[in-house]
Amino acid sequence: MSTYEAAGVDIEAGERAVELMKDKVARSRRPEVVDDASGFAGLFDASALLRYRRPLLATSTDGVGTKVMIAQRYGKHDTIGIDLVGMVLDDLVVCGAEPLFMTDYIACGKVVPERVAEIVGGVAEGCRLAGAALVGGETAEHPGAMGPDEYDLAGAGTGVVEADALLGPDRVRAGDVVLGLASSGIHSNGYSLVRHIVREAGLSLDAELPELGRPLGEELLEPTRIYSLDCLELARSVEVHAFAHITGGGVESNLARSLPSGLDAVLDRASWTPPPVFGVLAGHGRVAQQDMDRTFNLGVGMAAVVAADAADAALRLLADRGLPAWVLGEIVPGAGQARYR
Repeated sequence: MSTYEAAGVDIEAGERAVELMKDKVARSRRPEVVDDASGFAGLFDASALLRYRRPLLATSTDGVGTKVMIAQRYGKHDTIGIDLVGMVLDDLVVCGAEPLFMTDYIACGKVVPERVAEIVGGVAEGCRLAGAALVGGETAEHPGAMGPDEYDLAGAGTGVVEADALLGPDRVRAGDVVLGLASSGIHSNGYSLVRHIVREAGLSLDAELPELGRPLGEELLEPTRIYSLDCLELARSVEVHAFAHITGGGVESNLARSLPSGLDAVLDRASWTPPPVFGVLAGHGRVAQQDMDRTFNLGVGMAAVVAADAADAALRLLADRGLPAWVLGEIVPGAGQARYR
């Protein structure tokens, strides 16, 4: 006799995972969240948007790529959900949108309730750090398609911005200052190259490299910094014209997306020192600077384009919030490119 359990799907394990994650998800709750007794949908009270004159909804979806493979190999699952939130909700804040809520999706070869609860707990913590609510999600068991210890996760988020407060290329002016906002490390991009370097160099995730001061696996799993609340406060307090979330493609290509066609961002490579992990990867992998530039954030997780007379106040505000930042470059006439001096 065939059963769902014999096919590899454990319904009871899924239900236990839901119970284990409930308290963690509750920490991300916002007052606008409305309970749905059936549990089929997440509800958010849209009357909160009535305070806007012309609210624009912003949405984004993403995953964390092959960083999940590092988490699986190292056996650490409680921060990969933070990475997911960083990839999704910090895309929203680029246009000035306040993140409101998020949903997640986890596919795995076998539901291990404690592991799923750790992953979702990370998503909930990331949402709390971003000021958003985790209003729902789904865990799917895919026996045969994925190994019992394999999983992947993705998510989608929604935010809102006042139409006349929308940030972007049309606000950027010659003479503006580009600020670099420090990353916490690699974040969630470039991990196919990271895994290639680790494999080809014969590095162990347990290796304690002197440059890092902790095991390599811990360094590679350092969670993505969440910028949402810092960027929103910056936009409320000083004249911000644009943001750029530095993800896949590196600083130059992502910053160029926030520039108009007639202006360039000229960046000073000497204005900061990338975190040691990037030197470790470049050295062990013999990676050329050009490939490092177009693969990794190199220590710049977000860039802000501000009016020249607002730069000092912006740096003070970010310092007061505990976010390292510096003058990365300036906006000059050009062709819509970001380039190093």
